[in-house]
Amino acid sequence: MRPADLIATAKKLISPKVGKPKQSDLRRALSSAYYAMFHTLAKCCADLLVGGPGSKRSKPAWKQVYRSLEHRFAKDACNKKELMAQFPKGIQIFAAHFVDMQVKRHAADYDPDEKFYKSAVSLDIDMTEIIIELFRRESLMDRRAFAALVLFRNRP
Repeated sequence: MRPADLIATAKKLISPKVGKPKQSDLRRALSSAYYAMFHTLAKCCADLLVGGPGSKRSKPAWKQVYRSLEHRFAKDACNKKELMAQFPKGIQIFAAHFVDMQVKRHAADYDPDEKFYKSAVSLDIDMTEIIIELFRRESLMDRRAFAALVLFRNRP
């Protein structure tokens, strides 16, 4: 799953050729933007803990790590302010936006009374794209530590 493709899909959904986007398209666009973040993080975890493209890596191990990222656990880890304060700004911003987008994705997918607006969804998509790029620019060491935080229970 390529996060850039999910962002492109989200943008396409909110820009119909004629008229305003439907609520269903706005909802799917918001969900796609969240999943761009989720898959960015899942790939980061797998690449940094097992090995990236071109490395000698076990495909089953890589897939196991990729699939091990859990939505709620990752959100809870991102909400730990004291731990997040130890990371550089790009990761802190990614974590805060990840939490925000997960909440919005839940509303988009499960709340039939929620109403969405093109301008707000468009801003969320654009911010997600920028924040993913900021995250990717952070050091391998910091992204690896963040991967451990969102995947594994912390045992003091």
